Amino acid sequence: MKKIKRIALVTAPYHSGVVESAGTWLNLGFVYVAGALREAGYEVDYYDAMALWHDEAQIRRRLEDFQPDAVATSAFTAAVFAATGVLRMAKDIDPACVTLIGNVHATFCFDEMLRLDRDVIDFVVRGEGERTLPQLLDCLNAGDDPAKVPGLAFWRDGGVVTTPPAAMICDLDALPTAWDLVEWPIYKYRAKNDARLAIVSSSRGCTQNCSFCSQKLFWKQSWRPRSPEAFVSELEMLHDVYGVKVAMLADETPTMDRRRWQRILDLMIERRPGVKLLMETRVVDIVRDEDIMDRYREAGVEHIYVGVEAGDQATLNLFKKGTKVAESKRAIDLINQADIVSETSFVLGMPTDTPESIAQTVELAKLYDPDMAFFLAIAPWPYADLYPQLKDHVVTKDYSKYNLVQPVVKPINMSIAETEKELAMASKKFFMHKFQNLDRLTPWKQEFMLAVFDILMNHSYLSGQMKDMAAPANKMPESVRAMLKNVKAAKRALSNEPIAPLP
Repeated sequence: MKKIKRIALVTAPYHSGVVESAGTWLNLGFVYVAGALREAGYEVDYYDAMALWHDEAQIRRRLEDFQPDAVATSAFTAAVFAATGVLRMAKDIDPACVTLIGNVHATFCFDEMLRLDRDVIDFVVRGEGERTLPQLLDCLNAGDDPAKVPGLAFWRDGGVVTTPPAAMICDLDALPTAWDLVEWPIYKYRAKNDARLAIVSSSRGCTQNCSFCSQKLFWKQSWRPRSPEAFVSELEMLHDVYGVKVAMLADETPTMDRRRWQRILDLMIERRPGVKLLMETRVVDIVRDEDIMDRYREAGVEHIYVGVEAGDQATLNLFKKGTKVAESKRAIDLINQADIVSETSFVLGMPTDTPESIAQTVELAKLYDPDMAFFLAIAPWPYADLYPQLKDHVVTKDYSKYNLVQPVVKPINMSIAETEKELAMASKKFFMHKFQNLDRLTPWKQEFMLAVFDILMNHSYLSGQMKDMAAPANKMPESVRAMLKNVKAAKRALSNEPIAPLP
């Protein structure tokens, strides 16, 4: 076997009109993995085929030009077929190329993946990859047995071999990064005039017990923080060196430790890194932080997502959210009162759902009054706690449809087509209500929401519903139509600005 020197990290080109609607998001995991590989002496190509919207011919050309000895890709459930397609191409170009795949789906569904695609998947990396991947490549280069490397699964002698789980990384601040490999000009946040966007992490893990989610399983219900000083210094560097203006926190629960989170806010206020923050956190943490919500805003937190998920206590209990209905409403009120953009989601399409129950959820969303609410189709992750209760209602194993948009669970009293229609109508009804009451928002939120409307209408899976909502027959106020025209005019002016070439 030839020595492995060059590794391509490829983000597979999967698109569903969801994550890419608001902007272009980099693969933060590969920034860390690339840093670890480079520190171990390997040459790395950080290749985000998804963000670049590259097709098969372009991916093939990039791989042929780089001539990697190993290709690694990453797969959440909906992207798994696209990811294995990349590895198939790598094997077609060079049968001796070592192929690897990681992330959540691979960590838990490695047995199924290896039985189906062992001809193109050499190794599955289970859990964090920053240590496992360099150790594996070093092992292969030494001619040693990969069964000695923790955190792997692979096919051998007619069956799947798994090695013991790798230890979780404790000192996150010590991890090397490869921000210089990122092709920065492609990463943009549409709601702020295509401002340069980064994905960053101040912690890893989730201690929650949500029955439909993958994060608590992947992180083994642990939570590990970075130091506030290191995190804020990274934001300063990203702004000063790479021109980043907006950063999305990848953390599931960045606010878990109130003292630490307050320190981050204080440093952001003191040092003014020039980066606005978009984030997700827990309902209970927002309620807890009622007395410091003004500090969130002053520190540059502009957008907070909290997962409401359901409007009745029985469903919240089924989802094991650990929250009360009243707390969700209170959290959204607090975010709004701080003049921060509020966003939430409701998980629908459960076996017991009906058109009437979905309509009730929409009315509840209006009552909660977030700036944005999204009505998502339950995705039956095959490794989630909730799966046994859903499996008899699952109508397809085509994982590419497990994207929170396309229903794959059939309610007892609705068809899949009816469920899809009701979900679309839910979004239309909510946003129609929101835009009919736009004048209740502060001026900066009005401007933001008009940009959101433009995004939803032209870049998202909801474009059909939004265009119908804007039709003359519907009751969108003329003042909103006029403001929307101004937003479009501004975007046309900005589109004439020069964009730096890719590095």
